[in-house]
Amino acid sequence: MNHEAYSDAYVRGILSSTKTIALVGASANPARPSYGVLQFFLQRGFNVTPINPGLAGQDLQGQKVYASLQDVPHAIDMVDVFRASAAVSALVDEILQLRQLPKVLWMQLGVFDTEAAAKAEEKGIIVMMNRCPVIEMHRLHM
Repeated sequence: MNHEAYSDAYVRGILSSTKTIALVGASANPARPSYGVLQFFLQRGFNVTPINPGLAGQDLQGQKVYASLQDVPHAIDMVDVFRASAAVSALVDEILQLRQLPKVLWMQLGVFDTEAAAKAEEKGIIVMMNRCPVIEMHRLHM
């Protein structure tokens, strides 16, 4: 997969088929981008599960926060990553341990890991890198 350019149809297909999102790196700080993305997804009717070990057990925007993906009690369509690129490899290892793999691994703006992406893609997971789904939804008028 060429992660330098994604067609609009490809991006639209991912976003239109996603219903449940695990937001890794969710923040309780309204000034952080992950806070705004969580709020946007919830307002659009997505089922969003915040992941942050420092906030585990708390509620964030009305959603229970989990420490890790392993703790989430339901299937996940998309893992949205608000972590540094250096954390992605370990996150992919965690994802590949899930009973049911997510359909999509989405890395936010500035987040890249081509080796981790290839590892996820080998298991059938669609990977997006260096894109924000909220920006893409606005751009595609979704």
